[in-house]
Amino acid sequence: MFNFFDQPWTLFIAAIVSLYIVFRVRSIFPQKRRWWQWLIPPVLMITAFGLDFFVQTNLEKVNAVIDNGIRAVEEENPGIIEAIVSADYQDSYHSNKEHLMSHCRTEMGRDPVEENKKINAHVEISTTEAEVVLMVMVKFDKDSYVARNYKQSFLVKVQLYLQKQQDKRWLISRAELLELDKQQVSWEQIR
Repeated sequence: MFNFFDQPWTLFIAAIVSLYIVFRVRSIFPQKRRWWQWLIPPVLMITAFGLDFFVQTNLEKVNAVIDNGIRAVEEENPGIIEAIVSADYQDSYHSNKEHLMSHCRTEMGRDPVEENKKINAHVEISTTEAEVVLMVMVKFDKDSYVARNYKQSFLVKVQLYLQKQQDKRWLISRAELLELDKQQVSWEQIR
């Protein structure tokens, strides 16, 4: 479904078209010239970018959660991860949020990530749920256990499930590991 809040370009193009219409109307009907006619295009442009800036859509909120998670792993900050994970979190390996956070703290201390780069994110959103298939290139510190024993960077594909909370925030309710370097993998295989 088309949404003006997702992008400003439709109203921006309407502003350009309205500028053309103002020019034409003022030249064809000089008796109908009014000073306020020049305000129509700038008001449309300001409205376009104002809507985009001030109104955050569900897609933008979900992408912000994903970006925060990627940044948290890179900065080795489990506090940010804890803030974006729902209280009723559960996946195929972690029985609850506390188990996930314990696993995060252990792995972040052992294998520092040097850089995360989001390659692709396919997002499907319904009213209260979102499903994201995310591909990230994870580059480990050259002195980490992973880099020394395996290799320094991996292409990771993960499926995230998010739920909209009562306060309109989106939180991760489940995360399933799908692939490492295009090889199917699960949480149990990488512990």
